[in-house]
Amino acid sequence: MAALEARWASSKTKKATLVGVERNNNSVPVRNDWERVEVEALYGLPFADLMFQAQGVHRANFDPNHVETASLLSIKTGGCPEDCGYCSQSAHYDTGLKATRLMPRDEVVEVAQRAKDAGATRFCMAAAWRSPKDRDLDQVCDMVGAVKRLGMETCVTLGMLTPDQAERLSEAGLDFYNHNVDTSPEFYDKIITTRTLQDRIDTLAHVRDAGIKVCCGGIVGMGEQVDDRLGMLMLLANLPSHPESVPINLWNEVIGVPVNDTAERPDPIALVRLVATARIMMPNSVVRLSAGRQYMTDELQALCFLAGANSIFIGDVLLTTKNPQRDRDANLLERLGINSALA
Repeated sequence: MAALEARWASSKTKKATLVGVERNNNSVPVRNDWERVEVEALYGLPFADLMFQAQGVHRANFDPNHVETASLLSIKTGGCPEDCGYCSQSAHYDTGLKATRLMPRDEVVEVAQRAKDAGATRFCMAAAWRSPKDRDLDQVCDMVGAVKRLGMETCVTLGMLTPDQAERLSEAGLDFYNHNVDTSPEFYDKIITTRTLQDRIDTLAHVRDAGIKVCCGGIVGMGEQVDDRLGMLMLLANLPSHPESVPINLWNEVIGVPVNDTAERPDPIALVRLVATARIMMPNSVVRLSAGRQYMTDELQALCFLAGANSIFIGDVLLTTKNPQRDRDANLLERLGINSALA
């Protein structure tokens, strides 16, 4: 893997030009027609050139010294019928995780209030379902309304949705719906067989049609190649509308799942290149460093922020895996002069 990643960084055929984006009157055009050769050329630029371009795009669209903070809660854990090969919550694998019922609304609101007090501005609720039953959706809609009354943005991830279900969430006031594509079209069937990539794209379309903002990204470090990571970015950037939020997850080690056999953590510089490429290809999207930050040094996170990442999850736990403690995040952002709700 390291040799493959080095090939991109040292390619002499892709060094000559800054491709894909040109600044014009402090604005950056949004494109949905990226071609593979352009994305490869962008990713393969000399590191300083890639970072310079990503920072320019970032500054044209965002405050470069601000990072958004969100909190994520598993409101229904485990027992999922999907066979996603990376996931601790799949019923197909023995991961030692005990399945739970949907949390009561008042408990969810209590956690959301604590998250707000800790500095989170968005509260994300996740349920391990293939798709929600209508009676469960009633309860989730109630949770969405209650969390919004706290003054927080709301996001849920519940699996696949029908158009009617998306409309109901919209009527409840939901701000964001998370539904990741996970990886490239070419690598997808190597990690998931119970849900097609088209199923995911259809749900994204239902969410968009209902007027809900889209949160959609993927996971790196599962054994995919650089080509797959770029293919994932192309899939996202060539959607009819870019996701408003693009989470980039480092795979968290999970006992008992198939991805353990193929997983390899990306080279840190390769991860920064991916963030920078995502920033340039989707200039108006918030790029979130999501799962796996506990594996990242402060210096690596700082480079990712410089490359255009501008959102993190706070809290000690993300669903079923670890996350850096709030004090560490607050200290890092203070040292970098980045303002957030943690400050």
